[in-house]
Amino acid sequence: MLAAVDHVQLAAPEGSEDALRAYYVGVLGMTEIPKPPVLAARGGCWFGAGAVQLHLGIEADFRPSAKAHPGLRVVDLEAYAGRLAARGAKVVWDGDLPGHRRFYSEDPVGNRLEFLEPEG
Repeated sequence: MLAAVDHVQLAAPEGSEDALRAYYVGVLGMTEIPKPPVLAARGGCWFGAGAVQLHLGIEADFRPSAKAHPGLRVVDLEAYAGRLAARGAKVVWDGDLPGHRRFYSEDPVGNRLEFLEPEG
């Protein structure tokens, strides 16, 4: 029986770790999670905020997906969107999900991220 999502893995190009850290820690406000040494040797980085974990793994011939993305639930979506915009991140609002407010953004390597909050 499935109990929870442990993490979401996203891909990134080789050498992008510093840009990823600047975005996921500096813009999104996540904390970097140390990778086990055997996995750290592969590159990439892991980030967490509460129960949310995003793992960024290095992929040869990386191309960001135009559609696939994690959906991240946020408390006080307006303030969070303001945080991202103030730090130079793209914020694209989308009103097509009934019962929710949401926007999309992209990390520095082009991974699509959805941020949403239930209405009411």
